[in-house]
Amino acid sequence: MTKKINLPITDEDIKNLRAGDSVLLSGTIITGRDAAHKRLFDLLKAGEALPVDVKGEIIYYVGPAPAKPGHAVGPAGPTSSYRMDKYTPALLELGMKGMIGKGARSQEVIDSIVKNKAVYFAAIGGAAALIAESIKAEELLCYEDLGTEAIRRYTVEDFPCIVAIDCEGNNVYARGN
Repeated sequence: MTKKINLPITDEDIKNLRAGDSVLLSGTIITGRDAAHKRLFDLLKAGEALPVDVKGEIIYYVGPAPAKPGHAVGPAGPTSSYRMDKYTPALLELGMKGMIGKGARSQEVIDSIVKNKAVYFAAIGGAAALIAESIKAEELLCYEDLGTEAIRRYTVEDFPCIVAIDCEGNNVYARGN
């Protein structure tokens, strides 16, 4: 059975998700990849304010291709999440509720997901064009100079993903599902 979640995600939603659940997300998410994460992390280390509030947010690790006419974005498949592992615990400590990407996460990230009662969703690699169909609008939030790696807000409708790591640390990558 596929679970439908209207964003922003609630603590109750997260508590009811289990590793392996199929999910359709609707609402808004933010985006960011390696370069944006490094900038956010550097600001945190310097004690400076972030240009975007991550509290309560789900971040999608994506760098979409250019949009075709009539579409919000071009193909928008997930990026390998391990590249953000160095930065993720700090963002979860600020109240970020989840991430969307692909691939396994480090034990440090898994521990932080459990500690902060968050969730890690996996989007399907190789399905970038299909995923883009669920993205209805985008808004630039910051770091325009990073091009496709800028932080944006997406409005999504029935964005398909799977719970890869739930708030209890159950992990589809460890189970082999």
